[in-house]
Order: sequence, then C-alpha cells, then structure tokens
Amino acid sequence: MIAGIDPGKTGAIAMYYPCGKLFIEDMPALGKEINGAAIANLFHEFRPKHVYMETQNSHLMGRQSAFNFGQGVGVLKGVMAALTIPFTGVTPAIWKKHYGLGRDKDAARATATRLFPVEAELFKRKKDDGRAEAALIALWGKEQGVIR
Repeated sequence: MIAGIDPGKTGAIAMYYPCGKLFIEDMPALGKEINGAAIANLFHEFRPKHVYMETQNSHLMGRQSAFNFGQGVGVLKGVMAALTIPFTGVTPAIWKKHYGLGRDKDAARATATRLFPVEAELFKRKKDDGRAEAALIALWGKEQGVIR
C-alpha cells in the first residue's frame, strides 16, 4: 500500500492499495495542531510501503501560517522516521502537472472523482479538496512505478 499526504490541518492521508482500493483519513488534529500520535497509530495499523507527501515552500504564507504548516510537516516526518516508513516529497508543480491541474481545488476534486469513481462520495464537498489531493498524490506515487 502506498500513502499520499496533503499536509496541513485541512489536508488528508490517502492509502492506495494494489487492488485499486482507496482509504482516506482527514488529517487528524488535536486543537490547531496535527495529532502525531493518531497518525502513528494509523500507520502502525495500516503500514504503507512508501509515503508520498506534498512539499511546499511557504513564500505565500504569513509567518504564523508558515510556522504552523512547517510544524505539522515536521510532525509527519517525525512519525514516518520513527516508524521507519520511507517517504518522498513531491512538489505540487510535479504531481499536479501529471494530472493537468493548476491551483483550482475543484479541478482536483473532479479529477479524483473521475479516477476513483467508486469513492466519489469522498470528494463531493468543497472542503474535500484535501482528500482529493491526497488521493491523487498517492496515485501519482503508484504511477511512478518505484514502489509496488
């Protein structure tokens, strides 16, 4: 199983199984922070062979937003390191180009709905863009052919 992560408090973790099945968990949070213990429990129970996580730079964020985002990414990296789960960072420019996407979050939801029709319900709400992006990141990782 390959996992894709759209980091951030409104992001998600998608687990893509070789059979094509998709499981998505909204980013576990404890207050305003990402809940590392919940993520560790999730990855302990459903251990991915590899994680692909979106990496961003914070040049368009305010200072507090950049700090919070960076802290959340650090928690995610710490969990993966502690559990010895290999991970690869991928920029939005790379994985979104692969699917012909830009900044439009609705386009990501539409693409995820098209590529995962059985799980279309997971992407129906406007706020489900994090789920859609996590699913597309996981699928992108699978399509790279490095991890099977």
